[in-house]
Amino acid sequence: MPVSMSADRFEELVGDALDTIPPELTRAIDNVVVLIESRNPEDPHLLGLYHGIALTERDSHYGGSLPDTITIYQDAILEICGDENEVVEEVAITVIHEIAHYFGIDEDRLHELGWG
Repeated sequence: MPVSMSADRFEELVGDALDTIPPELTRAIDNVVVLIESRNPEDPHLLGLYHGIALTERDSHYGGSLPDTITIYQDAILEICGDENEVVEEVAITVIHEIAHYFGIDEDRLHELGWG
């Protein structure tokens, strides 16, 4: 049975997860917007998605680009969690995972680091 949680509470958890990012990394984040959606229409089990050009791939042609997006999928996360504590943990993991993609860290390395 999925955990029931209001959109406001879930948004608060995403904000809390973003607040755990060290200030030196937060200062390096530029031109990124974090969104919350119910599910990814192409992969309903996906928990989060980074879409954009990783910081390590940006060059002089990047200027003027639309913001990159990090989308956190509320219903997909709630579906795999058994209680609010698990939701808090999964949101934090998902947010950090997607922020790591912004910094150019790929899936394999994230799994090696325990953030897969």
